[in-house]
Amino acid sequence: MMDMKNKYGSWCLVAGAGEGLGEAFAFAMAERGIDIILVDQKKNRLESIANRLGSTFGIRTKMIHLDLASEESVRILMETIIETSCRLIVYNAAFSVVQKFMDNDPADLDRYVRVNMQTPLQLIHFFCDFHSGKHGEKKGIILMSSLAGSWGTQLLAPYGATKAFNHILAESLYHELKADGFEVMACIAGATNTPGYMASNPRGGKISIPLMRPEKVVEASLHSLGNRPFVIPGFRNRLVYFFLSRVLPRRTSLRIMNRSVGQVYRDRL
Repeated sequence: MMDMKNKYGSWCLVAGAGEGLGEAFAFAMAERGIDIILVDQKKNRLESIANRLGSTFGIRTKMIHLDLASEESVRILMETIIETSCRLIVYNAAFSVVQKFMDNDPADLDRYVRVNMQTPLQLIHFFCDFHSGKHGEKKGIILMSSLAGSWGTQLLAPYGATKAFNHILAESLYHELKADGFEVMACIAGATNTPGYMASNPRGGKISIPLMRPEKVVEASLHSLGNRPFVIPGFRNRLVYFFLSRVLPRRTSLRIMNRSVGQVYRDRL
């Protein structure tokens, strides 16, 4: 197991830590002896996870009960980052609703932009500005993206578009900031057994991929951080990505993906 505490310091901030992948990231970091800044709008979940992390691993935790769509969210997060000199952040938080594009109201669309793009973009900018010039220290940034951001699919338009944004952002910063000691990576996750995914009520289809465990996605991410600009956890997910992005024409891949999503969520069409 990589000595992440020695590499990135004592604290890690996990945004969207209340369940699923965010919770799995928090436990994986705590297992490595790293203190955790837990960020989520589910206060009861934060308290439960903080208690379990403390009793199981003996680490320190800080809880930030926060709606990441709020205008003051970046300021609040940065105050804690400055206070702890946190050098590792995981932005797992995301807004997602599986529905037709025109079923979104303006508030939904604004929330996609704020939670999935605006807050992480500004947070990373402030984070990098705070740590700039500290060339002897490594700083890590993990952005959660999704295979849904690789192809435009029905019922997932705003979500997929924002996840594509995070993928491109991470790839760009991986190269641009490497010389300054920043290690940036996007995790391109496929279908994962999280409460959020299961709440979308997927029905299955002819082109179905077994759900990955959150812990497997997290370990693939932590193993790859610093070595590559993005990782696709899971052999089957990598195979699907290679086949649809490298072998087939994009028009064919789009048809396959849209048919698959239509089968999984046929009740929404």
